[in-house]
Amino acid sequence: MQQVERFKYDDGIVRKFTIATLAWALVAFLAGIYIAFEMAYYKLNFGVPYITFGRLRPLHTNAAVFAFAGNAIFAGIYYSMQRVLKTRLFSDKISKFHFWGWQLIIVSAALTLPFGFTQGKEYAELEWPIDIAITVVWVAFGYNMIRTILQRRVKHIYVAVWFYIATFVTVAVLHVVNSLSIPFSLIKSYPVYAGVSDALVQWWYGHNAVAFFLTTPFLGLMYYFIPKSVNRPVYSYRLSVVHFWTLVFIYIWAGPHHLLNTAVPDWAQTVGMAFSVMLWIPSWGGMINGLLTIRGAWDKVRTEPVVKFLAVATIFYGMATFEGPLLAIKSVSEIGHYTDWIIAHVHSGALGWNGFLSFGMIYYLVPKLWNTELYSKRLANVHFWVGTLGILLYLIAIYTAGITQGLMLREVSDAGRLAYPDFVSSVTRIIPLYWIRGVGGLCYLGGFIVMLYNVRMTVKLAAKNPGDTEDEAVPYQAKESTADPHGGFSHRILEAAPMVLTVLVVVAIGTGSLISLAPMFASSSIVEANYKAQMLKPYTALELAGRDIYVREGCYTCHSQMIRKTVSDVLRFGNPSTIEESVFDRPFQWGSRRIGPDLARVGSKYPDLWHYRHMMNPQEVVNGSIMPSYGWLFKDKIDYAILNKKLDVMKSLGVPYSENDVETAEDRARSDAAKIAEGLRADGAQVKDDSEILALISYLQRLGGAK
Repeated sequence: MQQVERFKYDDGIVRKFTIATLAWALVAFLAGIYIAFEMAYYKLNFGVPYITFGRLRPLHTNAAVFAFAGNAIFAGIYYSMQRVLKTRLFSDKISKFHFWGWQLIIVSAALTLPFGFTQGKEYAELEWPIDIAITVVWVAFGYNMIRTILQRRVKHIYVAVWFYIATFVTVAVLHVVNSLSIPFSLIKSYPVYAGVSDALVQWWYGHNAVAFFLTTPFLGLMYYFIPKSVNRPVYSYRLSVVHFWTLVFIYIWAGPHHLLNTAVPDWAQTVGMAFSVMLWIPSWGGMINGLLTIRGAWDKVRTEPVVKFLAVATIFYGMATFEGPLLAIKSVSEIGHYTDWIIAHVHSGALGWNGFLSFGMIYYLVPKLWNTELYSKRLANVHFWVGTLGILLYLIAIYTAGITQGLMLREVSDAGRLAYPDFVSSVTRIIPLYWIRGVGGLCYLGGFIVMLYNVRMTVKLAAKNPGDTEDEAVPYQAKESTADPHGGFSHRILEAAPMVLTVLVVVAIGTGSLISLAPMFASSSIVEANYKAQMLKPYTALELAGRDIYVREGCYTCHSQMIRKTVSDVLRFGNPSTIEESVFDRPFQWGSRRIGPDLARVGSKYPDLWHYRHMMNPQEVVNGSIMPSYGWLFKDKIDYAILNKKLDVMKSLGVPYSENDVETAEDRARSDAAKIAEGLRADGAQVKDDSEILALISYLQRLGGAK
């Protein structure tokens, strides 16, 4: 008989990640509330470039996803993994490198995004140096996790760890593939993909970043913290097996449902829609498993705030994963896509599922990590109810706003005309709901501030040096049985062979990934478009400079450049967008929301002076517009000197620029800008030949024109 081994867990790293979770949550919530009120009252942009909606929105999403949720994931994984594996983390040094590296990445994002350094792709805005840092830190986290699993004192790894493994493997693949780019400066780059190919890769990444960063790790945490908080085993081991493998296999296929009714090949859209609908099965299997685990302890739901948060989080998971497949149906997507309905759907998961599960986990962790009692359960209950009120106000307002806008924009009269031809009318109608959304956000923040006070007082009651938790265990015997105690096929063989399980996860996500990205190589329409690109006219140097300004300002957060194959889109904006039209777009700018009209055909629709006045004072040109003024574009100068480098990088990526185009880029751009400036001055505008507004006008006038 082997001796019992005594050891200590590394609770210090969990405390660090817990504190970081709370700190970055405050940043994410404040940024979210501010941009919410910017939508309700555009003057809050104050004409300052660093706080406009277009620049702050990526900061908010990155802070919410990678700073708040990311730190919560790492805190929960490091705490639970040590305990279910009965071992200390493999390396304290790697754990510390992971912590400080991740915080440095977050700070880098906070410093670059408001200054407009962005790749212009949702959830993947960070530029190439930060992407490399993310890769290094993520690999360090994964290495530490895998080595910890291999040195475990138990034979079979618990279900939570399965989800942690899937998270590490899949996020690594998603991040590396989607982030491939060629730099043209120390902080800026162009992606290797363009147009429809970039769209396919981005939403393969974007959807599955939600799946494998905001879902699978939180499911692992659910499988650990719910049983612990109610002191009951998981309701069904077999259901957890089915839940895990079906989710891992199916989720990765669903990305194309973000591109329904677009220029993406129809068969790819259908595959994405079909697999999205199938996601109901594993998603609700997980929700049912979580709720039935709580079922025998409903008294704790009434009395224990930890269980309250975890139970409601699981319900929100079920709601969000019901709605996701619903929105993946083409006819429903036609109404919901590009509207606030999608924003409501995302925040149902973010606030209810990720937020409440994180809060419940922290209320569970803090007393244990600091070896004390929670300061006040009453305050935790106050947090729960105020936070719930905030979520309800937010969701009721924004679901109403989204569905209202979707129906208004889609409505066509019996005569075949748009019932609301003026796009801005769909925006002004829902502004009162934006105010309610902001109030809901304030309630959610108010509940969180109560939590901060509660946690601070709890820590204050604790000993100054809480130390690490001690435990003991007998290392497993190599000959220990792997049989399934329930009989039948034994999944427990995989649980005793984590590397085999990891390989199977790679196979599962690899299969779906190859099919999801196959249109890039197998679709005749995309291949033909790429061939035709050699005969099309690429962006001029000045147009490319203007496009980069457009991306920098986050215009894609409010405008799309994709006219869908729907009756209302065609009536409002013109013929559906084609693959060829975005073949030179790095990054693609199809957008995912319309607070302003689609811009795919805006070129030549208005004279240069209209665009000049519109960027200076939008409300003077469009009555009811909530777009802020971009006054700095009239003062800041075009960086002509870097244009040669930009065109050279684009040429290396296959854009048909000649050597002469590259060498004369600066001179041609100056000449083109001077012509636009001369025309504006003839119309009475005051503008210099090197103002950024000239480059932006040049780009906007190109959209929908001959290519």
